[in-house]
Amino acid sequence: MENVSTPINFLPIIIQLAVALGFVALTMVLTHLIGPKRKTTDVKLTAFESGIEVVGNARQPFSVKYFLVAIIFVIFDIEVIFMYPWAVNFRWLGLSGLIEMFIFMGTLLLGFIYVIKKDALRWD
Repeated sequence: MENVSTPINFLPIIIQLAVALGFVALTMVLTHLIGPKRKTTDVKLTAFESGIEVVGNARQPFSVKYFLVAIIFVIFDIEVIFMYPWAVNFRWLGLSGLIEMFIFMGTLLLGFIYVIKKDALRWD
């Protein structure tokens, strides 16, 4: 007999999802209806940072270089995560796995060279 998924096999998952969503909706509605009602005042709407009074504007612009370096770090950091499964299965993958990893590392190297050429890491 072939192991085929039919819609009836997914019925328990659909029921569990419906119960979970129903619980969330019911809880949100009930807390809104029976929860305490408080007026908002100017004192309640002011920012509070560890008891220190707010001075100046919090909307100071950051340098784009900061965000660029952060995004580049995240991109290269996430790509390094792909090396772990390869290292775990290195013997099983054999020569084809080694060649594929060299292609992957070459692509990473080309991306890093591009970043260096564009002076994305230069902090002026």
